[in-house]
Amino acid sequence: MKGTHLGEFEELILLMVGILDGDAYGISILQEIEEQTGRTVTVSTIHTALYRLEEKGFVSSYVGGASKERGGRSKRLYRITSDGRATLENARTLRDKLWNLMPKA
Repeated sequence: MKGTHLGEFEELILLMVGILDGDAYGISILQEIEEQTGRTVTVSTIHTALYRLEEKGFVSSYVGGASKERGGRSKRLYRITSDGRATLENARTLRDKLWNLMPKA
């Protein structure tokens, strides 16, 4: 496994893979990000992040079945791994801890 640090965008992609629970691929992740955050991203940026996350062991991928919509081509689907889930939980714990240290306005 490479590094365990998550950048902000990697964290967002990892969360989306977890949310989509077995139906995560480039376009579904892009649509979910746009719907949930209003943020515009490109599919190539998503794929780059997915490759990094897979290198780190936070997601695993497999080739799904072919579909008529894709001209018979299969799509690569992603699932969050137990290491990926643990890393997200650690990031959340750290953020919560830091937010609790923030002085009240």
